[in-house]
This record gives sequence, C-alpha cells and structure tokens, in this order.
Amino acid sequence: MNLAHHLLDLYDAQLRRAARPDGPGCHVERSGAVVRQTGPAHAWNGVLWSGLDERTADAAIAAQLDHYRARGVPFEWKLYGHDGPADLGARLVAAGFEAEEPETLLAAEAAAQAGAAALPDGVELREVTDAEGVRQVVEVHERAFGTDSSDLGRRLLDRLAADPGTVPAVLAVADGVPVSAARLELYPGTDFAGLWGGGTVEGWRGRGLYRALVAHRARVAAAHGHRYVQVDAAPTSRPILQRLGFVPLSTTTPYLHA
Repeated sequence: MNLAHHLLDLYDAQLRRAARPDGPGCHVERSGAVVRQTGPAHAWNGVLWSGLDERTADAAIAAQLDHYRARGVPFEWKLYGHDGPADLGARLVAAGFEAEEPETLLAAEAAAQAGAAALPDGVELREVTDAEGVRQVVEVHERAFGTDSSDLGRRLLDRLAADPGTVPAVLAVADGVPVSAARLELYPGTDFAGLWGGGTVEGWRGRGLYRALVAHRARVAAAHGHRYVQVDAAPTSRPILQRLGFVPLSTTTPYLHA
C-alpha cells in the first residue's frame, strides 16, 4: 500500500467513521451507513461519512433530509471522491442539494512542515486567545474571501469558552493590522490535525504569509502529538501545498441543503 492509500484509510477511519463533535452543543452519531453531526444553527451540521451503494443511497439521502428538517437547520453532505456509489453526487443534486466547488484533500507529516518560515519586515504572528482575536480572524476572513464569517466567529468563541486551546487560531499582524489568519483543529486521540481557513487580504498575498501560517500550525500540531496535518485545499492553494510536500489523497465536494 502506498503512502496516499495508507493516509486515506487512516483519515477515513479516524476522522470520518470515528468522528467526534467539533464544538459545544454538537453530537456525532451513526445512523445506518451514515455518520453525521448535529448541532446549533451556527455550528457545522452535516454528513461526515457514508458507506452506500446503488440500493441504499436514495433512502439514506431521504433519511438525512428528514433528520435535519426536523431540527430546522441547513446542512452539508461532505462527499469525497472515493465515496460510493459513483453517482452519489447526482443523486444529491436530484434531492435538492447544491454542489459547491470541489477541493483536494491533502496531508503531510507535521514535523516536516514545522520548519521556520521567514516573515516580511514588520509582520508578527499572534495566537488567538480572546474575543478580540476572534473578531480579527473574522475581519480577515471577510476581507480575504468576501463572505460573511459571523458563524465562524461564534464557533470560535464557543470553543474558546468551552475548551481553550483546542482550536488554535493565528493571525499575521502587520504594524498592528491583521492581514492574514488561519485555524488549526486538533483531533485528540488521532494522528491528524486539520489546517483550516488560511486567508490573506489583498495586497499581502505572495509574500510568504501562507507558508508561515502552515509552518506555525504544523509546529503546534506536532507539539500536541499529531503526526499528520491535513487540508481541504482550494485550487489556488493546492499547488502551494504540493510544493511544500503535501500528498493528494482524494477530492471533497460540499453539497449544501438549505
């Protein structure tokens, strides 16, 4: 078995089939051949794993629609390229889901990514430990991605209040102004930590901030005993990560249902 297949099997086993809740008020359960998370409206609600075939897929989709409708929350079916059946995406669209852009699941050894990365003059990294830091992360994300990140802010505040240190976020600050931000999800008891939300405001891109945020989070992950870091990479960040040594494992496409 090559490295990519080994890592994908490990990822599926630890972070999908044996997933744990990712925030206060959330719970993960297995319903037939589906593993899903349910939580408050501002939390991430959705399907983490499924083991379906042509005979069982439509009934499983209908069951998830019933489950989340009863709770009055929108949800996501996180579909991976190696999930079955082969037409599951088309079945989801037929059931009223909307597909977003696919991303690439990549992973790398945390220790190999944890080397020092140079920062531009006048820029420093600050870990987020309070509400003001969360506000700055939200501000950077909204400037970098052009999307409403208020739910992200609520999730970060929930986690900081319930279990400080489990979702380290880091800011790159230039002369007192936050210009880049990223998060790290630590998954206790697993080999993995997740790199999320690396975003840099226009005018500061291409100056090494993304690489510095990857290295910082990899160091934190390794210090907490996680062997690997994984990323759901957009097309813009995939080539950067592959140049750093990240290995593609699969694709992942969010299918959203309002």
